[in-house]
Amino acid sequence: MPKLTKTLIDALPAPEKGQAHTWDSEVRGFGVCVTHLGVKSFIVQYRNSEGRSRRLVLGRCNVLVVDDARSEAKKKLGAVAGGADPAAVRKETRTAATVAAVCDWYLEEAEAGRLLGRKNRPIKASTLYMDRSRIERHIKPLLGTRKVAALETSDVSKMQADIAAGKTTKARRSGAGRYSAGGAGAASRSISTLHSIFAHAKREGIIKENPAVGVRRLAGNKRERRLSTEEIVRFGAAMRELRDLGEPERGLDLIRLIALTGFRLNEAQGLRRDWFDANQRAVLFPDTKSDAQRRAIGLVAEEVLLRQPTVKDNIYVFPADSGRSYFKQGPDVILRICKMARLEDVTTHTLRHTFGSVAGDLGYSELVIASMLGHGKRGVTQGYIHIDDGLRMAIECTSSKLEELLDGKATTVTPMNSIPLTREEIAHALQLRTAGHAQAA
Repeated sequence: MPKLTKTLIDALPAPEKGQAHTWDSEVRGFGVCVTHLGVKSFIVQYRNSEGRSRRLVLGRCNVLVVDDARSEAKKKLGAVAGGADPAAVRKETRTAATVAAVCDWYLEEAEAGRLLGRKNRPIKASTLYMDRSRIERHIKPLLGTRKVAALETSDVSKMQADIAAGKTTKARRSGAGRYSAGGAGAASRSISTLHSIFAHAKREGIIKENPAVGVRRLAGNKRERRLSTEEIVRFGAAMRELRDLGEPERGLDLIRLIALTGFRLNEAQGLRRDWFDANQRAVLFPDTKSDAQRRAIGLVAEEVLLRQPTVKDNIYVFPADSGRSYFKQGPDVILRICKMARLEDVTTHTLRHTFGSVAGDLGYSELVIASMLGHGKRGVTQGYIHIDDGLRMAIECTSSKLEELLDGKATTVTPMNSIPLTREEIAHALQLRTAGHAQAA
C-alpha cells in the first residue's frame, strides 16, 4: 500500500464499473476513490463510536492538493477518536431544516392551535397575522434559504441590521396595499418573531439550538406622537373637505370612530355588530391584545356605529366592498386625510394616543385613562375594573371634546374643574376589562 502522491493519483486507472479505492500508507483510513467515469476523490473511511463503517468524501483530487487532503483526513480521524461522527454531521447539515421551512412549520402548527403562546393559550390570530407579515416581508427574503443549524448569532444580527437599513423595503404597488418600509422598529420586532419561532421549534425537537438567542435588539422609536388641539381641528377640517370631494363615508366614519374611542385599528376595523350592547352603550370584545374586554363608548361614538348601513350576510360594522370580510383600508384613508391636512407621521395609533392625551388634558388620571383605552393590567387595582358612572363620565367627556375639536366647534381643551372620582371610586371604576369577561364569553 503506497503513499499517495500526485503522480500516483494521476496514474490511477478508472475501473470498468463501480468504484476502485487506493489507500494511503501514511494515514490509515485516508485514500482515493476512482469511479468508472474517471472521477477521483479523496476519502476518509472509519468506524464510529457504534462500530459502524463510515465513508466521507473530502473533495475532488483536481481541486485539493494531496498534502492538504491528508492533513484534513488527520483532523477528521482525530475527531472520530474523540467520539465524533463527521459523516453523520455532514448528512445532518445537508438535510437540516431551512429557516423558511421552520417558519412554515410554525405558521401551520400555530394556526391549528397546537402551539401555545402567552398565558399558555393558543397564539392569537392577530399575532399570527403580524408574524406571517414579518416572515414573508423580512425573514424569508434575508434568511429563508439558510440552514438553521448553520446559522450563528452574527447572521441573525446582520438580518436585523439589513431590515433596519431598508434592505427589505418594497415600493408601493398599484392598487390596494401598502409597502414595507423596514426601520429599527420592524427590525427589532422581526428578531422577536424569529426568536419565538426558533424557541417553539427547539421545544418540539425540530431544531437543536436557537441561533437568535443573544441577539441584541435595536431600540425602536417609541410612538409618542399625538395631535395637538390645533392639529385635531385641521384633521377634522380635512375629513370634511375629503367628504365633499367624494371620499366614501365608511372610511371616514371608521377613522372618526377611532378618534372618538381610542380603539386600536384592528378593533375598529374588525368590529362586529353583535359585539355592541346598545343598552350598556359598550362594546364587548371577546379577544383583544389584553384578552376579553368590555369597553364603554360615548354618545357621539355610538352615533357613528348606529348610522352604518347593514349589509346582508356581513356581520361587520364596517364591511368590505365585497365578500363577508371587513373594511381594511383604514391606514390608506388616514394617509389621505393627513395629506389634505398637511400632517406628518400620523397613524391610527396616533389617534389612540391623542384620545388618551385629551383625557389627560381634561384632568383624568393615568389609571382612568388606561382603563378607557383597555390597556393590559399592570397591578392589583386594575384587576377590579368594570364600567360605572365615573368611568362613563370620563369617556363621555373625552369623546365629546374630541368631536367638538374635529367639527371645529372648539379650539382648546379646558381641564375639568374637578374629577368626580375619589380614591375609592377610582378603584371601583377601573374594573373595565375583567368584569365583562364572563358575559363576553
